Amino acid sequence: MTKTQRKWVLTGFIVLFLSLLAYSTHRNIEYELGNRPSYAISTHDQRIKNGVMVFCYHRILNNTRMVKFDEDVSPNSQFHDFNVNLPEFKQQMNYLQAHHIKVISMPELIRKIDRHEPLRGKMVTITFDDIDRTMIGNALPVLLKHHYPFTDSIITGNTGWYKQGTKLATWPAILRMKKRAGNLVTFGVHTNRMHYLVDNGTPVFNLPRNYTRFKHDYATSQDVLKEKIGYRSPIFTYPYGSGTPQIQKFLDEQRRLKVVLTLNDGIVTGRSNLKQTPRVIINSSSWPSVEKWIRS
Repeated sequence: MTKTQRKWVLTGFIVLFLSLLAYSTHRNIEYELGNRPSYAISTHDQRIKNGVMVFCYHRILNNTRMVKFDEDVSPNSQFHDFNVNLPEFKQQMNYLQAHHIKVISMPELIRKIDRHEPLRGKMVTITFDDIDRTMIGNALPVLLKHHYPFTDSIITGNTGWYKQGTKLATWPAILRMKKRAGNLVTFGVHTNRMHYLVDNGTPVFNLPRNYTRFKHDYATSQDVLKEKIGYRSPIFTYPYGSGTPQIQKFLDEQRRLKVVLTLNDGIVTGRSNLKQTPRVIINSSSWPSVEKWIRS
């Protein structure tokens, strides 16, 4: 075998190896994406005619080539479950306006439930978790254009940090956003520094041994918010969507706390307990079912 022939054989092996690797990667991505949880609302909830659907957003990304590439090739749930492209977000807000859906603030929702006001028709409350830079840079101008109120839940001790591929907004950026948004924005606490997973995917605050630490962390988050924003919030947002019965009992006992935002399924009705407020994660998987609820 000549030197040239050896080069061609080696090239053929490399091409074959890369082709097999690409095929295997593609199949793995298809498998991972095919096994993602569905965030679509239930058919039962789609038939509810009177109530408030609480939207949960995380990141609103620019529609760049890199973002589209990540969406196409990455099995990472962060790119699919918790991201919405800016053009899609604009379409969603336009859809609410076109269908005359009233967007109410979290304080207004609290007042309606406290006063036992009938919830007539379909309404929406908009929330954002974590508060990274894309909420301020991309989502805020759209919300201001529509004059839609919204709630931002802040990890008060992690502002400015890089977290799971994104950078959380800094306090100066949050304060500038507060000035721009005025009464449209309400802030909630999302723990101070207990928004992470341990022990094979368990939220750190849900470990029984960390119960006392969580109580201190909750108090600290409220103190930091008071120092930075000027008030303690009546809203707590669970990292990862839920807590243990012990944690929930503690939150139930906090008199000034009116709302605990979860990721439980459901729509807020006049019978709902806002200390266990259900929300809908908005993404490409859930939005078609949200449209059905709006249209039904």
